[in-house]
Order: sequence, then structure tokens, then C-alpha cells
Amino acid sequence: MSDKDTAKDTSAAPSAAVENFLKAVYTLQQAGSEPTGPVSTNALSEHLGVTAPSITDMAQRMTAAGMVDYKRYRGVTLTQAGETVALKVLRRHRLIELYLVVELGYELRDVHDEAERLEHAVSDRFIEAIARKLGDPAIDPHGDPIPSADGSITKRALLSLAELPEGLPAEVSRLKADSAEMLQYMLDRGFRLGARVQ
Repeated sequence: MSDKDTAKDTSAAPSAAVENFLKAVYTLQQAGSEPTGPVSTNALSEHLGVTAPSITDMAQRMTAAGMVDYKRYRGVTLTQAGETVALKVLRRHRLIELYLVVELGYELRDVHDEAERLEHAVSDRFIEAIARKLGDPAIDPHGDPIPSADGSITKRALLSLAELPEGLPAEVSRLKADSAEMLQYMLDRGFRLGARVQ
């Protein structure tokens, strides 16, 4: 492969803004009641911290690029191509988070923001080296599934603490928090992956 071909491959890579948009659509779809259903532009605006018109503009551009299907007043859904990119970014993000905790001793509350910055800057080769170093892990330090190198992801059926019948013992398998502060609150109260609760 020539330097010219390498440059061409790099320029074809999605921008950080595109990757973040696609990852947000995927994440919000999975959090919804219908995992493949449309995500509203308002939900994306709130999640990404940008204006609704900016989201609409990005959705229209991503529709033209074949990454999403955007219908006005209905929302945004990922196409197969868009989901492939989203899962690749999610893999990078979750492997980086795990590497930061396991190998570099980061506190769990600090890894998300660091991974957000790094996920767009590292190569696929670097990510696969991290995966090998960590033994090709299936879950990240929050308990979320890590997509495999081929883009598949194993979904787990979990109960929230609110859904857990009173008095029934269980094991913490996922830490879901909307902010670093909420995550720290949970950690301060002994919630960690593998902790027993009742």
C-alpha cells in the first residue's frame, strides 16, 4: 500500500463528530423501549449537548451518507453501515475504559471522559493490542458489553435494583450512572461489579 493509499484511507475515516453522533444514536436506541426504534432529535440534542438544528443538520448529512435514516417528526435510526461504525467506536471506548482501570490504575469515575477523548485518536491496531493485553474481555469496567472485533455484541438481560424483588440476593453486574458524581455516589455506598446486594 502506498503513502497515497494510506492517506486516502485516513481521510475516509469518519470525523469525531460523526462517530459521536452515531454512537449516541446507538446508545439511545439501546436505552429505549424499542432497541431499534427511532431516537428523537431532542434526545440526541440533550445527550450530545448541541442544538436541535445542529442535530437535524447532522441527521440529514448522515442520511445522505447512508449512515442513518432520518424522518422529520419521527427521529433517527441507524442503518447497517451506521451501526457498524457505532459499534466500532463503542468497542474502542469500552476497551480504553477497561485498560485505563486495569493497567493504569484510573478510578472508575474518571475513565469515561478520558475514553471520550482517546477513542477518536487511536488506531485499530492499538485497540486490538489493548484487547489482546486484556484477554479479549467481554465487559467494560461499568459492566457494559464490549462489541467484538467483528462487530457483534452480546446483550445481557439484567434487572435494575428497582426491579429486584425485596429480600432477593443478587450480584451487581452493571453500574449505570448519568454522571461521574452519580457513579461516585454509588461507589461510595459499596456498589461495585460483583458486589452482593439484597
